Amino acid sequence: MVVEAWLPRAASAHPRRTAIETPEARLTYSELHDAARGAAATLAEQGIGAGHWVALGLPPGVQFAVALHACLLLGAVSVPVDPRLTPEERELVTARARLVVSQPLEATGRSGAALLETHDLAAAAIVVHTSGTSARPRPIELTYGNWLWSALGAALALGLDPEERWLCALPLAHVGGLSILVRSVIYGTTAVIHERFEAERVLAELVDPAGSTLVSLVATTLARLLEAGLERPPRLRCALVGGMALPSELSRRARAAGVPVRHTYGLTEACSQVTAQPVGEDEAAGEAQTTDDAGTPLFCTQVKIADDGEILVRGPTVAPRSVAADGWLHTGDRGLVQDGRLRVSGRKSNAIVTGGENVAPEEVEAVLAAHPAVAEALVTGRTHPEWGEAVVASVVLRPGREVGPSELRRYCGEHLAAFKVPKEISLSAQPLPRNRTGKLVRSG
Repeated sequence: MVVEAWLPRAASAHPRRTAIETPEARLTYSELHDAARGAAATLAEQGIGAGHWVALGLPPGVQFAVALHACLLLGAVSVPVDPRLTPEERELVTARARLVVSQPLEATGRSGAALLETHDLAAAAIVVHTSGTSARPRPIELTYGNWLWSALGAALALGLDPEERWLCALPLAHVGGLSILVRSVIYGTTAVIHERFEAERVLAELVDPAGSTLVSLVATTLARLLEAGLERPPRLRCALVGGMALPSELSRRARAAGVPVRHTYGLTEACSQVTAQPVGEDEAAGEAQTTDDAGTPLFCTQVKIADDGEILVRGPTVAPRSVAADGWLHTGDRGLVQDGRLRVSGRKSNAIVTGGENVAPEEVEAVLAAHPAVAEALVTGRTHPEWGEAVVASVVLRPGREVGPSELRRYCGEHLAAFKVPKEISLSAQPLPRNRTGKLVRSG
């Protein structure tokens, strides 16, 4: 199946609407279309055509968007590269690319390139590398159909304002940030792109009376915004929080500040979102939702739980090569479905087996994080001669707060079965290790 090419369609329907905005620059859809066509001609002169992989090593911003759309107009496959990678990491990600774009693509004035007027929904559009915490990144080929269905599903879950401004301060080399750029051109709305997360700059955008209507965050960046003074942003109708568990105390703080937080669950292989707490849900019901509640599946997305508790996903957003022989994407995450809502309990591979019992480290971390003196916690398993593995924790305290390991163990004992209580808790003065998308790093 083919559909009208997204950027030409948006440029025809909304030529004067802002397509991309950064703190330094902005392009209307007409201007973005012109720039992308010129960049596509430059790529074609370098031998790039349909199906060729093109690595985009540009920082998030206008020039990244121009290069991305130039590839889409040619049918070339974009491979976003995180500019923060080391040379060795960069080499792994760009190994299959015919061309690495590390400078803005300037139009040459020659326009002999054959540009696409349609997109084949079965064709590969963008390759996104997973941000795995213990393994090398894996390339995931996402098709035009994956991106289109993801955009449709998100619109139905979150609503769609014709004057939408979706703020992205996430890396564009990862699916959560990149999806904002792609969805916005499908909708013909505005993507507000920040090169990196800077709390004061994001805060200024959100409190602006003409500011963003949507923002994508992780728990860490939400906490930083609240600490910076975010309160009752005038136009914001949804702060979508994913990437990790949303601590209950943080959720309460956000709601008290008038920030409309909605939790989401997703992964690269499913082209970002799988489930989301819908915008417009009764706020009183939202207040009662537990922190593991990731909402309901997106339109045409199916979720079921395997016999061993693993979350399985099926639908048109799933990358074709990520589907197992049984027809499902095996996420490696554990959870359950209650009343049609997905509740995520943690990574299947992270389970700690102690005395024959399985312990989800995320569950213990959530309890520790609920203690008023605790800023963040990391729970892992340590080899133990008697128990097989012992549950141990590393905790970072909030500034000015004091609490000892023994008191924290007693606190855990009030909320967890005895076998889940950490045998040892150490206090760390340094922030816990996280990967580029904010997920805790549990092993090297």
